[in-house]
Amino acid sequence: MKYLLSATALIGLLAAPALSQTNLEKLGAFKVTGTKDHVYIDQKAPEAASIREVLKGISLPEGFKIELYALVPDARHMAMAPQGTVLFVGTKKSKVWAVMDRNRDRVADEVKDFAPSLEFDVPNGVAFTKDGFLYIAERNRVMLYPAAEFFHESPDVVAVPIVPQGELIPVEEESYNHTARVIKVGPDDKLYISLGQPFNVAPEEKLELYNQTGIGGIIRMDRDGSNREVYTYGVRNSVGHDFHPETGELWWTDNQVDGMGDDIPPGEINRQTEMGQHFGHPWYGGGTVRTNEYAGQEVPVEVVHPAVETIAHAADLGMTFYTGKMFPEKYKNAIFSAQHGSWNRTTPAGARVMVTFIDDEGNASIEPFAEGWMDENGEYDGRPVDIAQMKDGSILVSDDFANAIYRISYSE
Repeated sequence: MKYLLSATALIGLLAAPALSQTNLEKLGAFKVTGTKDHVYIDQKAPEAASIREVLKGISLPEGFKIELYALVPDARHMAMAPQGTVLFVGTKKSKVWAVMDRNRDRVADEVKDFAPSLEFDVPNGVAFTKDGFLYIAERNRVMLYPAAEFFHESPDVVAVPIVPQGELIPVEEESYNHTARVIKVGPDDKLYISLGQPFNVAPEEKLELYNQTGIGGIIRMDRDGSNREVYTYGVRNSVGHDFHPETGELWWTDNQVDGMGDDIPPGEINRQTEMGQHFGHPWYGGGTVRTNEYAGQEVPVEVVHPAVETIAHAADLGMTFYTGKMFPEKYKNAIFSAQHGSWNRTTPAGARVMVTFIDDEGNASIEPFAEGWMDENGEYDGRPVDIAQMKDGSILVSDDFANAIYRISYSE
């Protein structure tokens, strides 16, 4: 049976009771769960027209255009399957979406929920290995889905707990705040997973535990979940990272401390050159701005300050290095990143796509690339979250406010 819903109608459904966890055991034994139905999102729903109207007002450099690619409820981080046939889209709720363009016209014609026989808990982070294994990082679990690109058509899929439920972070540290994990596969074929700490400024009594577990940092592990280690320290809440295509260095965004005023502290894009580096939290609130809570203390660690400071409170989230051939040469190995938009700034900022250019010495500069999702009243028409690259070299932008994914392409 096929359920067809608009993106708006789907919001209420996401609050429904989740399916039993015993389904995971059945799938592990290659047994059916009895789940028969997918939820499909109507791509011709009325909201598509209003989104296309908004996109007419988005400014881009000459030669670029932006179009609606898909209606996807709560669209967050994205992972394109290696063969380019399916885009997997995470959310901060309880769904992961599989998005397909079956007729190859660069507009999605099918959006359905992935693995509806399973219960997801904030499945924000999605990532593919080059050889076709899908990983999904949730609030407190990491799952592996072999060959998901080709077996997503069934409600039942092979599902393997890489980090079992309750073992990504200590259960007592589970929070509703800063739990949107990001997962990427590094050039060393290891998994890199961000673990945002839940506080505005982490309290001193939590620091030892957080350093041990990687909360407030980025951890890495082998693809089977073994050899876990803390790779990055001193992070407040990173919701985007990627690896430089040539150097292999890890670059990542960080959302900085609230409540210090409209213009401080700055947001960050960081460059990490080796394991174990510390990036300042909680002694620094962003950039070189000290937090009020730790202002009188001597900083006990050597701190790496950001490669790029961004406008305060714009909420820099997902990012990807551009490796395609469609865009002009100047964009090769540049970072495209999403500014989700401020929630507590008296003058709103963000809601745009940025581009960061990096020179041969690693020096970086940032500028707006696509903007216009904030109207003249300071109200949002969209809030970009993540950037993904398609095989043809165009890029996709997810938006969890408009429940949409956009495609940006270039032609001379």
